[in-house]
Amino acid sequence: MPATTFPASQWHDYFITVGGGAAALTGLVFVAMTLHLDEVINNPVHRHRARSILAGLTAVFIRCALVLMGGQNAQAVAVELIVVLVVVEAILYRSIRMAARDADNAVLLRAVGSFACLVLEQVGAVILFFGSSWGLYVVAMGMLSSFIFMVTGAWLLLVGVGMQEAAEARSASLIK
Repeated sequence: MPATTFPASQWHDYFITVGGGAAALTGLVFVAMTLHLDEVINNPVHRHRARSILAGLTAVFIRCALVLMGGQNAQAVAVELIVVLVVVEAILYRSIRMAARDADNAVLLRAVGSFACLVLEQVGAVILFFGSSWGLYVVAMGMLSSFIFMVTGAWLLLVGVGMQEAAEARSASLIK
């Protein structure tokens, strides 16, 4: 199979924008979780959300950085994407298995949606590997779709932690 040229210059701004956004969001989510670490640590669903959000955002940054490395052909980029996606899928699968006992159907459905986005990206990477640069559009759609799950997951994590803190404050005031 001949090496397919990777149209890096056409995708440079996209991967810079998405990678930079993922890095910024990772930092913000990390700080927010650190401020409420006890609540995150002591709740299996919160731990799952924290783990999957941080892994997902970090993996988006890593994928963008790998794609931006110079001198690569399409097959190298595709393999890098697939490897990182498999690692993220393993983390997400393990995380949801750990939280499944305490999770409601909405949490499980969100995990399925996240997996679907990752699989969509893998399909795009396979298309790219076999010589069609339009596979990058499929990768981009999966990557951007996964942002929906990560950003809303971060919001749900913070709302869940806030609700937990409010309930604890109410019960503490009733005890006094």
